[in-house]
Amino acid sequence: MATTKWAIDPTHSSIGFVVKHMMFTNVRGNFEKYEATIISDEADFSNATIEFSADVDSINTNNADRDKHLKSADFFDVENNPKLTFKASSFTKTVDDYEIAGDLSMHGITKFVKFPAEFSGLMTDPWGNTKAGLNISGKINRKDWGLNWNSALETGGVLVSEDVKLDVELQLLKQ
Repeated sequence: MATTKWAIDPTHSSIGFVVKHMMFTNVRGNFEKYEATIISDEADFSNATIEFSADVDSINTNNADRDKHLKSADFFDVENNPKLTFKASSFTKTVDDYEIAGDLSMHGITKFVKFPAEFSGLMTDPWGNTKAGLNISGKINRKDWGLNWNSALETGGVLVSEDVKLDVELQLLKQ
């Protein structure tokens, strides 16, 4: 396979997350504006160069007040930290599937992370376009990036979990 550049198909992709609220229910959200540069020489993306960014101001949890709070200095501080970025340093085959590793930057802090990834392979759509499917999951502790705000509950525990589960579903389009 020759060197290929891939773009995210935004109508078939989502950059999502899940956080426990009050220690017993899940709140889901996503970033609605994002972009990536993905270049690969291999059909399985094993040598891919992947750079991703999301506009933090595009966060959407289906609650305007919560979204406003997440954009504030209590959490992401969008005014001073408008982008969340990920630059992969490897995309490697594992026993079960793949692992993607690299630098995740948000809130002015960069940390090295590793996430399980599922590569669904290549497919040609009905219009002759070559597509690739990729799902990235995993968990981060938001406090590692300085997202520390919380509120104690009278019954014990806290309002917002420190753990954030990632759910990234990408459909890529060969350029």
